[in-house]
Amino acid sequence: MYIRLMNICQREPKERDFQSPGRSGAIGTRCMVATSHPLATLAALEILREGGNAVDAAVAAVALLGVVEPTQTGIGGDCFAMYMPGAHGRVHALNGSGWAPAAADTAWFQNLGIASIDPESAHAVTVPGALAAWQRLVDDHGRFGLDRLLAPAIRAAEDGYPITERIARDWRRQTDKLARRRTTAEVFLCDGLAPVAGSVHRQPKLAKTLRAVAEHGAAAFYGGAIAADIVASLRELGGLHTLEDFATYRPEYVDPICASYRGFDIWECPPNGQGMIPLLIARILEKFDVPALPPGSPTRLHLLAEAARLSYAVRDAVLGDPRSGHVPVEHLLSDEYTGELARRISLRARIDDLSLPVGPAHRDTVFLTVVDADRNCIALINSIFDDFGSGIVAPESGILLHNRGSGFVIQPGHPNTIAGRKRPMHTIVPGIVTRNGRAVLPFGVTGGHFQPIGQIQLLSNLIDHGMTVQQAIDQPRIFARGDTFEAERTVPAAVIEGLRALGHTPVPAENPLGTAQAICIDWESGVLHGGADGRRDGIALGW
Repeated sequence: MYIRLMNICQREPKERDFQSPGRSGAIGTRCMVATSHPLATLAALEILREGGNAVDAAVAAVALLGVVEPTQTGIGGDCFAMYMPGAHGRVHALNGSGWAPAAADTAWFQNLGIASIDPESAHAVTVPGALAAWQRLVDDHGRFGLDRLLAPAIRAAEDGYPITERIARDWRRQTDKLARRRTTAEVFLCDGLAPVAGSVHRQPKLAKTLRAVAEHGAAAFYGGAIAADIVASLRELGGLHTLEDFATYRPEYVDPICASYRGFDIWECPPNGQGMIPLLIARILEKFDVPALPPGSPTRLHLLAEAARLSYAVRDAVLGDPRSGHVPVEHLLSDEYTGELARRISLRARIDDLSLPVGPAHRDTVFLTVVDADRNCIALINSIFDDFGSGIVAPESGILLHNRGSGFVIQPGHPNTIAGRKRPMHTIVPGIVTRNGRAVLPFGVTGGHFQPIGQIQLLSNLIDHGMTVQQAIDQPRIFARGDTFEAERTVPAAVIEGLRALGHTPVPAENPLGTAQAICIDWESGVLHGGADGRRDGIALGW
């Protein structure tokens, strides 16, 4: 059994085939940035060169992503972050997920005959938490103010930015959704059509809003004209939101949760985020000899799928906002409980007796990570959930609003049932891996429900199979949850047939499964190894 207990970076990697498509990982000694878009990576590097730290660079990058990747993220969304100063000591976790309006109540929806929350309705919009989270991060850990950090986003919104091929593809697929509301179509369509790759897109109203936030801070978003614009547009659509819901919202520092995997400690955000689920998958997999299985083999993918299916079943049954009800994280990650789950897995056949509550389909998000010269490291994820979120744009401020509230259920007594000032079960989960108290890998994977299984595929590629960061990101992916089994087209046909023989029914994934960014810190050599996902426009750069 091969267990590598050294730093993840300390290996002699298999050299990639330089005559085949692909990319090498980024290497630097001073700092490293990995984001899903070249402009965001460059903006973060510019901040670092000016003397900003990892938090400053991350906020500048994510703000810009909210302009140049409007399908994925924006100031109308939510944010989770994990930060480790000096890459040792305490891991700080910030929950920037917003809450439902105070007037929201399960019985109110039931009385109206609403059985589930329409993802394009005002009820799907919780108070966006992203800007409050960015403000808290830079106030507590940054060196610059939002006036400097929002400058690249303001320029892009005002002067325009070129649309990349992947963004144009996702944009085009949402044309019908964008056309349903006049204010949304005015911002994101031209004569009813989505822009093509290479065209320049501008958002002058959003630029004005960003300028107000840059000048007055996040308070400008949660009060005054901006909040009034958002609340008025939501109430016109039947929402229960009030100015008080916005004015009283605050992000929350939370105690991160942790589980070990083959000598490494994996740190995640606790509920209402689903960070418990990758930890649960890891705890199950640790009871099997995964390193002995070829990484692309049917048996290894079957084992991963079964561990994930069990873990998602647990998530859908118990996960909710801990401020509204206890989530037994310690018990669920215990040796006793994870051992019980592991014993349900057979390497010869698929489990048939899972009974899963139905949840919304997996969604869209951005993740980025930065390590600076002082080895401060941050993993930050920002999301509007669906492509273009709810599809609702506040008319005066130009803010596209997310639809995280569609993750609530309308079921009395369920941990994730909607209630006033409650946060929905959240899919976005940034992570940090440590060893001997020092960070070795800030990392994350996007893709909504895919994120836990995506994280573990990445970590298993690194820890169990000795891949480099970029190699681990580039490997074919699967997504298994309940009766769903999606496989990227790069999974070989023979492997698909092997999975069918084990009882699975894999289907080709309609979209690439998530996107990943990660930075490996090699403490002995002082070298940083960055990787970013080509499934979007990801790029890692350092010096």
